[in-house]
This record gives sequence, C-alpha cells and structure tokens, in this order.
Amino acid sequence: MEISVTGLLKVLITPADVGKRVSVRQLTGSGAAGEKFTDTVGVLTSWDDDGVLMITRRDGRVVRVEASSLVAGKVVPSAPARRRGPAAGYAELAQVAARAWPPLESERLGAWELRAAGGFTRRANSVLPLGEPGLPLDAALASVRGWYGERGLPAYVQTATGAEGTQELLSAELERRGWTREVTAELWTGALAPVADRAEGAGVLLSREADEAWLARYQREGVSEVALRVLGGGRSVWFARVPGADGWPPVAIGRCVVDGRWAGFAAVEVDPVRRRQGLATEVMAALARRALDEGASAAWLQVEEDNDAARRLYDGLGLAPHHAYHHYREPDETGSGRP
Repeated sequence: MEISVTGLLKVLITPADVGKRVSVRQLTGSGAAGEKFTDTVGVLTSWDDDGVLMITRRDGRVVRVEASSLVAGKVVPSAPARRRGPAAGYAELAQVAARAWPPLESERLGAWELRAAGGFTRRANSVLPLGEPGLPLDAALASVRGWYGERGLPAYVQTATGAEGTQELLSAELERRGWTREVTAELWTGALAPVADRAEGAGVLLSREADEAWLARYQREGVSEVALRVLGGGRSVWFARVPGADGWPPVAIGRCVVDGRWAGFAAVEVDPVRRRQGLATEVMAALARRALDEGASAAWLQVEEDNDAARRLYDGLGLAPHHAYHHYREPDETGSGRP
C-alpha cells in the first residue's frame, strides 16, 4: 500500500484510473480485536457516480468496493511476468491456442475473429477478440449475434483476464449487458524438456490421426465428422494412446499440437480405474519428446478451474497459470430459449 511521509495510508486512485491495474485496501469491519481490512489487486473496470468501484481480479472474479471504505489505493504495474518457464504475452498464446483448436469457419470483424464449428466446443464456436471490432460495442455484439444466429448457434465471446493485454474491461461490459459467464479455465505454460524427462513414455503409441481406438477413450460421445476435423486441425498434430487389454479402449490418451516453439497438450484422459498410476505423465512425456524432436521448447495447456487433479499433475510437471479465460454467452432477450 502507498504510505505518505507522515506514515499514513493514502488513496491515490481516481475514476480516471479505470482500465488500470490497482491495489486497494478497504475497511471491512471492526471489533474488539481491532479493525479488519481486505486487500484486492486487479483491474479497475468501473467507478460509478455513487462511489462504487468494480475491480476484476486475475481469475476473472469481480470485487465490489465502496469508495468510502477505502483506506489505501494505488496504480500498480501490469501483472508481473512469470519468473520461470517461457516468456510469452497473452496475444501470442491466444493465437497459438486458437490455431491448435481451429474452427471450420471464421470471419473477421475488425480485430475480432468469429469462429464456428457446428457447435463442437465453445473454443471453436466463440469470438476471439484481440483488439477492437471496428464498430461501437453494441453494434459489434449485434453483428456477432446475427452471425451465430444464421448458423443456429448461440453467440459466445471468449475473453481473458490476469495478464498484460487481457480483456477485463470487455468482460465487465459484457456482464453489464447481461452476457453470462458459463466457463472459466486457465492457460498454463512451462518448459517442455522437464515434461519429457518425467517418464519414459514406454508403451505409448503415437499416430497422426484420432483412430477408432483413441476415440473409444475420448470423453465426448458421438464424435462427428466436424469434431474429427477440429481434433485433426493444427500445424503438427499428434495423438497418443496406451493400449488397453484386447478388445478394450486405451487406458490413457492425449493430443499434442506442435506450433513453432510451442507444444499444446489437450484431451489427456485416463481410465478412471487406472488413475494415479502415472499414465497421464507417460502420455505427456511421449508427446513432449516428439514435440522436442520437431523443435518445440515450451509447453502450454488449458485446464478448468475446478479440475483439481489435473492442476496438481500439471504443477508437478513444472507448469503454472499464465492467464484465465472465460466464455460469455449471449443473453436471451426474446424469451425464445434458443439453445
């Protein structure tokens, strides 16, 4: 917190600092043990005429703060870069992740990319906004809703929080307009070589296609031709599987896309009865070795915020969160219940 020469805490932020990353301390109560304070760090997304501040934290959660409760506040630098692992900006990672899970159809709206793939996953059926749309926001969102409506799909916008260049302000504007955040996940990064070194990868079979055996373990049922095209999309795609007993699905699978220095991991799944036996690590190690052979040096993956088992695995492999991302779904303003 900012301290004056007299030793007193000071509030050094104003409504003019909306859009900047701030650190604030607010008085939240008092009692026999003394006063209680809460500290919040995040992007100041609004400061209304009634003296209410909205601050979006790294994970995308919004904190409401009464200006009258502030005892200290200051603008702070953008979210610090990671001290270990590969250096990377949000825009680079967002583009690499998008290429690794490509839509079948896309269209530009300024610096926004509208993506569609028959409804297979939100990632391939959402807007990726990496700049301004070239229209006022309400007009841009109307265009987005029309584009997805023509395809019989709900409109989603994918935003990110928690790193330099992410979209806390856009997230706040979507929420003010009634868009609903349905899913929050994190993109993790780390060095690739330690992943390859964690296991031998013995017994892991690699192929260029998601064959019937691989699909038999994949969690999504009824995989369509559209889904197969998304799964097979990317610059250099590899599928891994650990065979099961004769006539049974693989006990573990995984997918990796090599794109320059990056290796992106996805669909790492293990038979529930064989979990905690190191199979996921074996799959990732085998894929990491192949990616190293193709010149990659850095790893990335996406994990939902409530998948504690996966987060422990990836932490053990030396990966760490880079930023959070969120999918916002359009409001149902007509009452039609459009899916």
